[in-house]
Amino acid sequence: MNHDILDELHAVLEARKQAAPESSYVASLYAKGRPTIAKKLGEEAAETIIAAIQGDRDALVYETADLWFHSMVLLAEAGLQPRDVLDELARRFGLSGHEEKASRAKN
Repeated sequence: MNHDILDELHAVLEARKQAAPESSYVASLYAKGRPTIAKKLGEEAAETIIAAIQGDRDALVYETADLWFHSMVLLAEAGLQPRDVLDELARRFGLSGHEEKASRAKN
């Protein structure tokens, strides 16, 4: 498995911006706006937390997929791409958590 799926999914999410709200779930989210997308992301985060606490590995994978998917919808709505997040992760790679947190405090 490679990271091409992120780019492929992003392309589909971008295409849904032009779709009628009744034609797809993602198009309906875009039509409702960023607050609705953010709320849905929060719901998915809560479901991911519950799966983790319950120790259900299959549910954790499933809910994390939902969480990532809705994160990508929010990013696309904001005009961002998966590459933007991957670049930020690459920037942080090799930094200790303490160093990374300190660098944010200076910005």
